[in-house]
Amino acid sequence: MITPFQAASFRRSIPVAVALLLAAGCTGGSGDSASNAADGKPVPTQVTGTAAATPPKPKGAADPALRAFYEQKISWKACTDDPKTKKKDEGEFRCGTFKVPLDYTAPDGKSLDIAVMQHPAAKPDQRIGSLVLNPGGPGGSGQDFVKYGFDEFDGPLHDRYDILGFDPRGVADSAPVRCLDDKARDERNARDSPRDPVERKARSERSGKEFSAACQAQSGELLPFVGTRNAARDMDVLRGAVGDDKLNYLGISYGTYLGTMYLDEFPDRAGRMVLDAVVDPAADKLDASIDQTVGFERSFRAFAADCAARVGCPLGADPAKAAEIGATFLDALQDKPLRTAYDGRKLTSSLGWTGTNSLLYGDKETAWKYLREALALAMNRKDGSALLFYADDYLGRDEKGHYDNSTDSRSAIRCADGAAPAPSPERIEQVLAKLKADAPLLSKDTVASDIEGPGCEFWPYKTPEKPHVIRAEGAAPVLVVGTTGDPATPYAASEKLAKDLAHASLLTLKGEGHGAFGRSKCVDAAVAAYIIEGKLPAAGTQCTDGK
Repeated sequence: MITPFQAASFRRSIPVAVALLLAAGCTGGSGDSASNAADGKPVPTQVTGTAAATPPKPKGAADPALRAFYEQKISWKACTDDPKTKKKDEGEFRCGTFKVPLDYTAPDGKSLDIAVMQHPAAKPDQRIGSLVLNPGGPGGSGQDFVKYGFDEFDGPLHDRYDILGFDPRGVADSAPVRCLDDKARDERNARDSPRDPVERKARSERSGKEFSAACQAQSGELLPFVGTRNAARDMDVLRGAVGDDKLNYLGISYGTYLGTMYLDEFPDRAGRMVLDAVVDPAADKLDASIDQTVGFERSFRAFAADCAARVGCPLGADPAKAAEIGATFLDALQDKPLRTAYDGRKLTSSLGWTGTNSLLYGDKETAWKYLREALALAMNRKDGSALLFYADDYLGRDEKGHYDNSTDSRSAIRCADGAAPAPSPERIEQVLAKLKADAPLLSKDTVASDIEGPGCEFWPYKTPEKPHVIRAEGAAPVLVVGTTGDPATPYAASEKLAKDLAHASLLTLKGEGHGAFGRSKCVDAAVAAYIIEGKLPAAGTQCTDGK
């Protein structure tokens, strides 16, 4: 069983940015499809639906109808209601809210309160401005990034900048989207997909309809307005409310997509922007999901080979067979789930894969160590407690069985961000062939219906957003960061975005895991030099884990 001390140790020993990404479930796939939720694997799904007309582009601060939002002042108060912030000097964190229109095309209508946390600059006499953060998801809390990740910014960055994290609309403390209750979420997360293709498709469609109906019932008014473009507009209102002329920003994973949407909307207001672990705004949704599945398989195989070279590896000593042994064990949990120490709950195949993949987000030295130990406990002692703990952590479930809204909001934002026609039979055949060739372990039970959907075809709102290249002509240079062994946002996306943007520089971390900031002194120094001095690293600069 994972003790509270071990849980805290896990959180302390991996980079805070990565820990928050685990909690946010940061991925490049589509919404809460039954196939994704049931298997615990990143299985491709396709978002479908007819796009509505694109709403008029807002004029931001220049629009008289929006001027009051930009001119508002945030009433900051000490964040004294959270004991975890009190562990640092009380009052050092400040909390507040700012108002934004629910619908930017009708700003005189209903408004939303967006929650924001500030860690004021340590040297106010040298203050440059604010640095706005997003840890990923979608569904990740920017407030949590500040609250739990302040150590990552101690030093020159925090000396010169107020560190700001906001919860995007629909997330955490900002008008949270709600869909499923705790009992329904428990059942959904633990459920394994039937192997029979006909039964699998029927259950998947039924699950998709039930989930969409639940979201509509609880959050229907909000669903059309939780897309990332609106969150980017909210971020510009925040820039105005704190009095900054330009937005200085650090976004990780999905946070890079939020950053590129900001660049698309407000290139002239972009200041020093760092985009780490890129979600490509121009990528076809299905292609991106395939790439992610292949990325996780590559990472799982790399982990297994590394494990096999160590004494006592539960996957055996043959690196050529280790990954298949691990995958076979996890797949077999569908028929024989393991006992755990958590209130009689069982470790199913879905939860086992979820716990495993969550640790592949982390670094090779620490997160892989925890994965070896969790698999050893499960395989050698028939105890699934550790893998269940990591699955719960990823899925936003606390020790009392309550879920945060990260999964519900992630699904809602995904469905507000992506629309595409249903893939043709030829396209499905092509995708299946690629998966079977490049990710045979993770696609072992994948069938055509997993790729057809359901994604968001049952969603009550059809988004106008389409994938497209973002150039951001006129914006200041952007620092793009990518990790060569990133399973969730493969490195090629960072390379591509750095080329697509009109003015960008690529910084590379050679290593494993998702996201680079906070994992390498070299990366952190380069990010600080850029944000503080505007100095970009030399072309072709490469860093390594921990150095």
